[in-house]
Amino acid sequence: MGDFMFMGEYHHTIDDKGRLTLPAKIREQLGNEFVVTRGLDNCLFIYPQEEWNQVISKYKELPNTKDARNFMRFFLSGATLTNFDKQGRINIPIPLSKYAALEKDCVIIGVNDRLEIWSQTAWNQFIETNEENFSDIADKLFSAELG
Repeated sequence: MGDFMFMGEYHHTIDDKGRLTLPAKIREQLGNEFVVTRGLDNCLFIYPQEEWNQVISKYKELPNTKDARNFMRFFLSGATLTNFDKQGRINIPIPLSKYAALEKDCVIIGVNDRLEIWSQTAWNQFIETNEENFSDIADKLFSAELG
């Protein structure tokens, strides 16, 4: 299991060829090859190669139900192995940039074992929608631990 711990929020623009610059600090952590795929809530997920392998081994244990098959189709059909160009950019395939509605301003956030790429608009909406709920959610998630 890798010792990946992504965190932080970074703002970058995606160009009309689908190229997005990632911060140098993140590039070092990601390594040479990594996987970009459709995430949940209309964002994209980026996994370092070894984290991706962990994710896939978890999915192999899922029961062969319709939900599991559909999720695998959704998740894996968009997955693409990628790397950085000389300018430290990644190329986001058109189906993925359409899925996440990436047009110009993007937000890259670190979420533990993965990165997420959001359109600025979707990220702002997510924050606005969930801001009041964060303390309630935190209470639910952690009260059992602390109680």
